[in-house]
Order: sequence, then structure tokens, then C-alpha cells
Amino acid sequence: MMEALTKEIFNDNIKAAKSICVLGHVSPDGDCVGSTLAVYNYINNMRAGEDFRLQNYLEPINDKFLFMNGSGLISDDSGDGKVYELAIVCDCGDEKRMGRFEKYYKHAKKALLIDHHFTNVGFGDFGIVRGDASSTAEVLYDLFEERYFDKNIAECLYTGLAHDTGVFRYSSTSTHTMEIASKCMEAGINFTKIIDESFFAMNFDQKIVLGTVLGNMKKRMDGKLVYSSIDMETRKKLNAEDMDMDGMIDQIRTTTDALVGVYMYETKDGRVKISLRSNSDLVDVSRVASANCGGGHKKAAGCFMSLDFEKNMDEIEADVRSQLG
Repeated sequence: MMEALTKEIFNDNIKAAKSICVLGHVSPDGDCVGSTLAVYNYINNMRAGEDFRLQNYLEPINDKFLFMNGSGLISDDSGDGKVYELAIVCDCGDEKRMGRFEKYYKHAKKALLIDHHFTNVGFGDFGIVRGDASSTAEVLYDLFEERYFDKNIAECLYTGLAHDTGVFRYSSTSTHTMEIASKCMEAGINFTKIIDESFFAMNFDQKIVLGTVLGNMKKRMDGKLVYSSIDMETRKKLNAEDMDMDGMIDQIRTTTDALVGVYMYETKDGRVKISLRSNSDLVDVSRVASANCGGGHKKAAGCFMSLDFEKNMDEIEADVRSQLG
């Protein structure tokens, strides 16, 4: 049974552990990468000069996140056989979201969970799940001791905040979110560069993928439900990697009159990744995501579904209609 993770428990466990691993979710996004690296830098600041072992594990991250301190030291080797005294899990809605790195969590003597997905039922020894928070980065800031906070951590947290709020546009953005962003700016980060280069910028190949995705757009329910998809055959023609799929849902979501936006793409393991976004307080997209072993938030969620794009859309449309009444 997971017990409540307080600021004191969080910091006491970090100070005491001889070995620590930091874990996030599969297909790491800005909040996942930013949060795990914020923890990595925080631990190094707190334990400076001490003899201990620290490692972050994530699937390969997008090049646009390589500006964050410690990004080059992230390991994607899930077969190194190492065991850690403490596992810190960030931004994971459930245990399976850790993918092939779940073993490090299971083998650790103690595990701490920090998350903001309200669909998270809790796991680990101690945890905090704040469904009202904009991002895991926001939750972490409130756990950190100010004396260890620096520019490196500020860059990581700001990246998490910016990405999970759609650059402070989503309704999850609160005055507290902006207070933390302000603290990060006061630390001297180049916030305009972080936003431009990690959120908005796309390379030439990604622009070609975007053109294809927008060209494939369809609508249902008189435009209230808009969606697009890309299969593996098309991906191979475009030489599009999983990282190139990032940001496509935001281009679909902002369609005029759309209440819900959906983006589907076939993955290399033969599944279809679904990203869902809601522009309406009347539609909770986490419902259909949770029904398909996914999760997220009321206005932003994801899951995996079948290879039949239109069948997937039939299920999504049925759920949207049931919520609208």
C-alpha cells in the first residue's frame, strides 16, 4: 500500500540511499525528460562530493531535449543487471508505463512515485499524485529544497512545465504554475530558446511528416471530432521515426470548432499509438484512454489501440457522443 510522500520523506530518502535510479515513461515527452533530469541534477547537488551511485533510465530521447544538463548520461540499457537501493519514478500513470525499465523499480529496495495523472491509482512505497498540478515538474518543485535549486534544475523544470501546459495555454495552467515558471526565469534560463527550440521547432523531415498528417485529416460529428493517422508504410516512405511524431496532435487539436482531436500512428512493434486532446470541459478523453489500458488527463490522454484506424475512431466517437449526450 502506497503511503503519502512528503517533502521530508522525499529528501530523507535521497540523502540516505547509496544507489538511486530515476525512471520515467515510455516515449518520453518534455515533462518526463525534464522531470527525471531535474531529479538527477537535484540529487547531484544535494549529494555533491559523496560516494554514491546514480543513473537515469529512459528510452532514447528527442534531440531537442539534449540541452538539459545530464541528458547525455541517460541510459537506455535495460540489460545492465544493476540493482538500486532507491527508485524514483516520475510522470508514470502506472507501473507498465515504465516499459522495459520496470525491472529497476521492481528490484529496488524502496520506490518513490511523483506524478500528476489523476488516473494513477498509486504504486511504490511512497508517492504523491497531484491531479490538479499542470505537470510532474510542478509537483517536483514543491518537493525540492530551495538551497539545492539552480539554473540546471530550472531549465529542466521549465521544460516540463512548458511542454505539459502547451506553453502555458492549457486549462491546467495555474497561478502556482506561473510562480514556478517565474522562479525558473529568475535562475537565469533562456526561456524563449527553450520554448522555441524544444516545443515549436521542427526539422525539415518533421515538416514533411506534418504535411502528410494534415493532408490525411478527416472529421466526424460535423467537425466536432477531427483526426489524422499515419501507417507504417507511409512512415517508411517518409523515413519517419517515433520522435518525428511529436507535436502532431497539437496541430490537429487547434482546428476551429473541434471539440476533440485525435492522432494515430503505427509503431514499429505493430501497435497504434493514440493521442487524444479535448478542447471542451464536456469531454474527458482519459475515459477512452483508460478503457484501452492507457491514461492521462481529462483534456490530454493517450493509449494503444488496434491497427484498424476507422474502428478505433468508431469507439472514440461513441465515447464522445455518450459524454455530450
